[in-house]
Amino acid sequence: MDREHDHRPGHAGRNRPRAGSVPRSTQGNTPEPTQDGTPENAPQSAPQPGPQPGSRPGPQPGPQSGPKAGISRKNLLKVAVAAVPLPMLFGGVALARDTRATDRPLVPTPYCDDGDDPTPPQIEGPYFKPDSPLRASLIEPGTQGVRLTVSGYVFGLTCRPIPHALLDFWQADADGAYDNTGFRLRGHQFTDARGAFRLTTIVPGLYPGRTRHLHVKVQAPNEPVLTTQLYFPGEPRNTTDPLFNSALLMNVRPAGPAREATFDFVLRVDQRPGPTPTPTGTPTGPGDTWAAGTDYRPGDRVTYGGAPYACLQAHTARAGWEPPAVPALWQRL
Repeated sequence: MDREHDHRPGHAGRNRPRAGSVPRSTQGNTPEPTQDGTPENAPQSAPQPGPQPGSRPGPQPGPQSGPKAGISRKNLLKVAVAAVPLPMLFGGVALARDTRATDRPLVPTPYCDDGDDPTPPQIEGPYFKPDSPLRASLIEPGTQGVRLTVSGYVFGLTCRPIPHALLDFWQADADGAYDNTGFRLRGHQFTDARGAFRLTTIVPGLYPGRTRHLHVKVQAPNEPVLTTQLYFPGEPRNTTDPLFNSALLMNVRPAGPAREATFDFVLRVDQRPGPTPTPTGTPTGPGDTWAAGTDYRPGDRVTYGGAPYACLQAHTARAGWEPPAVPALWQRL
């Protein structure tokens, strides 16, 4: 099985992405530019070299137009309810936690209504790498740039939070370059029991043809992957980037010399009551060896559903992290 095409998360709606089954994404109207400025999926008369370590995409050709979603009824309601100043309309969607005076946990479904659309998908681009490290902070010794914290929730279609959802982030550095040899500014994490996540990173730099953005894949356990991108309000290049979608704007505010951002993903996951599901976390066949509560190390082998898997990342197994559901942790043999 191709792990890159069976990899991780994805989806946001009026501020979230949608999950798709990790085949290299072709969703979106305009491919992200590659190193030489050619759209990733455009026909070529001769093979083009792949991206080089630390390289930046070249200039973006083609018309300067694309999906720039308008302001939705829900966004207007959020602004009215939260009493957010009008400029917020053009800088992101007001979330319940943005106006809270304390750090107490949110109620289960802050401003998530049954009219929410799933987070729109966007293309993966040429710089995704599978098997990123399990970590919530992408800051390493020597990392330069303005510190950025992104927090939010992952919801399903009925506005219930999704625990143990997988989020895989990757981005350019402060100079607009991607690390294509290692895993600098790349990493994945899981939402907690409240469906919440928190990423510590830097504000990405600019490169020709694109506005500032973060890449992410989001996946609920046993569900398709949403591949999308998150954007910054107030960026001049938002109006010329053909991939920019205002439905994917984060709420961003200054925090001293750093910045804080919020964004909620809504995945296309049906959370309506249905038949009692088969319990997870237990072997499904007489020969299965995977079990919740077990500490696994890289290289350990298990069987699940009659298929063999090898462990990729050290972790303690839990229900919802069965091998087929989390390709970040398990590779099918």
